[in-house]
Amino acid sequence: MPRVALLGAGVRRVVDLADFPAVASGLEADRPRWTWWSAQEAARPLVHAGVRVSRAWDVAEAHRLLLGGWHAGPGRAWAHAHGLNVDDVPKAPTGDLFEAADATSSDGDALVRADGHLRPDAVAGTWPTDDERLLAWADAALTCARAQRARAEHTWPRLVATIHAESAAAALCEELRHDGLPVDRPALVAIVGPLSGPRGPRDEAVLRHVPGREHTDLRNPQQVRELLQAVGIDVPSTRKHVLEAFRDVHPVVAALLAWRKEERIATTYGLRWMDEHIGADDRLRGTWTACDGAGGRMTAESGLHNLPAVLRPGVAAHEGHVLVRADLGQIEPRVLAVVSGDAAVAQASRDDDLYAPVAQRLRVERPIAKVAVLAAMYGQRSGAAGQALRGLERAYPIAMAHLDRAYSAGVRGEPLRTYGGRLIPTGSFVTGAPIGADPRLDAARGRFARNAIIQGAAAELFKAWAATVRATIREFDAQIVLCLHDELLVHTPREHADEVAQAVHTALIDAARRWSAGAPVRFVADISVVHRWSDAKG
Repeated sequence: MPRVALLGAGVRRVVDLADFPAVASGLEADRPRWTWWSAQEAARPLVHAGVRVSRAWDVAEAHRLLLGGWHAGPGRAWAHAHGLNVDDVPKAPTGDLFEAADATSSDGDALVRADGHLRPDAVAGTWPTDDERLLAWADAALTCARAQRARAEHTWPRLVATIHAESAAAALCEELRHDGLPVDRPALVAIVGPLSGPRGPRDEAVLRHVPGREHTDLRNPQQVRELLQAVGIDVPSTRKHVLEAFRDVHPVVAALLAWRKEERIATTYGLRWMDEHIGADDRLRGTWTACDGAGGRMTAESGLHNLPAVLRPGVAAHEGHVLVRADLGQIEPRVLAVVSGDAAVAQASRDDDLYAPVAQRLRVERPIAKVAVLAAMYGQRSGAAGQALRGLERAYPIAMAHLDRAYSAGVRGEPLRTYGGRLIPTGSFVTGAPIGADPRLDAARGRFARNAIIQGAAAELFKAWAATVRATIREFDAQIVLCLHDELLVHTPREHADEVAQAVHTALIDAARRWSAGAPVRFVADISVVHRWSDAKG
């Protein structure tokens, strides 16, 4: 039977894994800050047993914030926290007799080697075999967390708070994986069933617009380009955003775009997908991660993060429940106002529609103002966006200078930190390409950096909000069931719908105030109570 070591104020014991949730539940009454190597290792059995911890320090997530990237095993986290070279972390044992002897002989039974690194068989999980070793392994996690906190405090003013939110998000990911997204199975079957049949009828709906091209393989981009050339449309690629510009030129384009939506559902979200990922309890489940290894957005598998809008009628509250859907509004420019400290952008954020005062200040139409603001963060410089950008540079010089500095750092391959302190190594954005070797790749690094500091900061605010919602809706027996970019879905008993909706709204105000350190920037969310996800506007 696997065993777990518990070590802390007045606690020093080893328990069977089966008893761990009950013991942890009793300790949770005092709201301790749990420390663990990773949520997948420690929080998963708790969540499975119905224990939801309030606060945590996740060593792996702290390491990802401090050093950037994805790899965050105990050996790397320990090394970085103690100022050791992570490239020198001992390799995990492979079973070779001489390797095993070499890894342990010089250091005896010590957990920490003479060179300061953790012994590799401990990291691999084979060394902690008795109670004293398990307690030593738990003590190493606490020691590592303390060293991480000291390093975080020295590195960035808001990084400790970011680690707290990131750790809560990692625990939430285990809850999302366990609880799943409620669905209406018959509604999903009604959508995907007709598309799961033979390809012929779907293809025919496109090919009938171009007589003589009936043998075109619509799954072959080159053949699709030749099909379009036959009706006078010459495109560099068949990507959606390219084809959209020709939608009104010939009916085959609209038919092709519709076909692509249906084909994606048929091949990715068909009946087989339902069988593999939707349980007998009508819950869609997949693995969740608290960060994507780049800017820090939460991600999920099993199609949860790419669910086509056409399938949203199939996401529905179960009997006696409703969904509270909350979507952050115009999050990127509002985040830009905070991270840049531009008072003029902050003033614009006081409006429900931030783009309206920006348009008035630039003396342009609102759509042009929106394109200009988004282009500033995504690096677009051509066309109408480029013209409007020059107006932005005059009207909001502080915000634009902030973005320009990020771009320049990215071009040089210099690492950046987000507002909350996550390290973003821009030099690794294009692997194998030396800095300065290719101006196009340098520019790509710059655009990545410009966007990453905004998307990364937005992800930090979102996770702080989600963590606050998670803590405040527990008393209503409600649960977060989806985190999609800037959108939350909460599954709640019908009788608590209004209270949960208000809790979500209050949580945004509280989380934004803490995250922004009281900056005079207003954040807004569209919050609605619905039965189906598709019932929510927007």
